[in-house]
Amino acid sequence: MAANQPGAANQPSAAGPSNTASPSDKARGRVRAATVRRLERAMGSLGTAAVASMEQRLPWFRAMSAENRSWVGLVAQAGVAAFVDWIKHPEKERPAVTGEVFGTAPRELTRAVSLLQTVEMVRVVIDVVESQVSELAAPDGEAELREAVLRYTREVAFGAAHVYARAAEARGAWDARLEALVVDELVRGEAGDSLHSWSSSLRWSSSPVVAVVGHADDSEPEAVMEELRALARRNRLDLLAGVQGHRLIVLLGGVPDPLGAAARFAGRFGPGPVVIGPAVPDLQSASYSVRVALAGLRAAPAWQDAPRPVSADDLLPERALDGDEVARKKLVTEVYEPLLRSGSPLLDTLSSYLEQGLSLEATARILFVHPNTVRYRLRRIAELTGHLPFDGRGAFALQIAVTLGRLSARRTPENRVTGPGTVAPPSSGPQSAAAFTNPHDS
Repeated sequence: MAANQPGAANQPSAAGPSNTASPSDKARGRVRAATVRRLERAMGSLGTAAVASMEQRLPWFRAMSAENRSWVGLVAQAGVAAFVDWIKHPEKERPAVTGEVFGTAPRELTRAVSLLQTVEMVRVVIDVVESQVSELAAPDGEAELREAVLRYTREVAFGAAHVYARAAEARGAWDARLEALVVDELVRGEAGDSLHSWSSSLRWSSSPVVAVVGHADDSEPEAVMEELRALARRNRLDLLAGVQGHRLIVLLGGVPDPLGAAARFAGRFGPGPVVIGPAVPDLQSASYSVRVALAGLRAAPAWQDAPRPVSADDLLPERALDGDEVARKKLVTEVYEPLLRSGSPLLDTLSSYLEQGLSLEATARILFVHPNTVRYRLRRIAELTGHLPFDGRGAFALQIAVTLGRLSARRTPENRVTGPGTVAPPSSGPQSAAAFTNPHDS
């Protein structure tokens, strides 16, 4: 038997009580004790040589801080020590690379050193060891040492992948929780100073920012989030998203064309309207865009033929009827007040035109003017307000704006137009932005 042959005592056996050993156990058992002793004596010099080689071959290593370089050097030394310990104890099935090598460094090092850089570092260390195999191996022991190095290299590669996969999972879970928290803060309008640090942690840097909201489909929220993030990466946009009950809320950063960008994401929303909030300069002010978009989502069913996606500003009449104070204020300040400041002819013409069922001739007869005069005034109204009186949607928005303006003027009679083209400062009350009256009514 092999155990009775001369020299067999110097060859540790990994087979244990069994008479048959696996090929891997035989390979490790064939590393001579003399080779192990040489490796033990050379551990310090091997680690030093590995760090010196990294300094020479890896530019990213030279650019690291002294603290991180020392941690990387410690990992290299631990790797050499773990290799020697592994071949010294062939009864170990596989080296404990994850704990003995990568466990020596702080968890933060995985952020300072990427997985690709770790692979480069391992390659340098292995090259250093292989370059000295002829000096380290006992006579006729080079082949067995090279085989042991190859097997250990494989374990180091798996160990590195395990460490980075675990770090990525932990970071992904933390990012998901932080993303949900940011979206919730923006929906509730409670974004404070902490939002800036949160957005930095999520690597958000783009502007302008728009909110896109709609209904979530029946898919798993995690699957929806992954698809949205992949779509954002393809379009080179920043993205934050969250599913809140039946609503899907998406924030897009770096959007040059909000409507076009929202159209690319609309397919990941469930059935029903998809509403785009106004663009805002940064994430800190995105709460306004979210709230406006959600108000539009609530009011969107009133416009059955609305496009998908639709801008929240295109839903101003529906939002105003639904009780949205932001929409009411916008209609009064951007539609009614400019008409009021322009003088009575435009406002009177618009009122008559709407009352006469959008008829030019009937409006001209009521006002005792030529139809061309009515046409001119209607074009002027469109220029001032951005709404076309002779279009169904435009006429609807103008009708709501005029009605709201007159009601707000009655509620705050102190806000009077003091002369043609001049407006008294609004009060600080809740109706301050809406109260104006026609100077020709008195």
